[in-house]
Amino acid sequence: MSYDHITSFQRNELSGMLQVGAKKKDMARVLNKHRTTIWRELNKNKTDNKKGYDARRAKKRVKNRRIRANSRFKKLENNRWLKDYVIKKIKLYWSPEQISGRLKVLYPDEGDKQVGKDTIYKYIYEQRKDLVKHLRCQKGKYRRRYGTRIREKRREEMKKKRIDKRPEIVDNRGRIGDWEGDTIIGKERKIHILTHVERRSGLLLANKLEQATAELTTQKTIDLFDKIPRSKKHTITYDNGATFSRHEVTEEQTKIDIYFANAYHSWERGCNENANGLLRQFFPKRSSFAIINQEDIKKAVKLINNRPRKRLNYQTPLEVFNSE
Repeated sequence: MSYDHITSFQRNELSGMLQVGAKKKDMARVLNKHRTTIWRELNKNKTDNKKGYDARRAKKRVKNRRIRANSRFKKLENNRWLKDYVIKKIKLYWSPEQISGRLKVLYPDEGDKQVGKDTIYKYIYEQRKDLVKHLRCQKGKYRRRYGTRIREKRREEMKKKRIDKRPEIVDNRGRIGDWEGDTIIGKERKIHILTHVERRSGLLLANKLEQATAELTTQKTIDLFDKIPRSKKHTITYDNGATFSRHEVTEEQTKIDIYFANAYHSWERGCNENANGLLRQFFPKRSSFAIINQEDIKKAVKLINNRPRKRLNYQTPLEVFNSE
């Protein structure tokens, strides 16, 4: 089985779960990783103190390993002609962006004679600080135009509307049209089933995702809710998976208010978790999703939606959804 890399954000989550005594199998489920991936991460980046694992130290170790591993791929350091060209133009007061753009014009089909502006800036500030005086802006170390990736992630998090901002009528299941969404994972890890459940009726909708990408998830969701009457789509509450990162596009296209549950609070989407469990009867954990198609999923969903529920006074989810 291939090794799935742990992201920087997931290392923070992993550290938090260790502090509360979570089991490795639960960590793997929450992080959408194989349990072997969790075991490797904890063993490779463990600390010597009693704490056992520290996210900050783990990130530093990973960064250092990558620097050592990728040092042979540094383009400017290993390409004498390209390095001499860049240095010559910097001394003529060309900006790194001008140098990069000019190389693309002169050598459009020769990748070994092209380099990005960010690489040039990094080379100057890390390897040739004597060239900084030739740059127009010399205030300090070059930063990416839109800030660090950490800041970008924080901005994305701030854009999310949390579950505590939802209207009270959603919590009370007082109307049809409030949904919860999630994905369930197949043996291949890359193939998911996207599920949406209506909170009042318990109606389940499901679509196969051949690739668990945010783009495909967004398009499937837009197409799905395009068939639902406007009066029966008010809100959707998702978990914090990366597949829902393009929620702003989904919200704009469907005209549905999207909210997010708090991290590690799966009970805040209890209706969806229960529905996923019902669907797992037909597609058990660790079963292959590569051998099923959308028709197989439709058959399972139809059976679930036409079974009477005790909480609905033994009406079916489909009857409740259509009657209101």
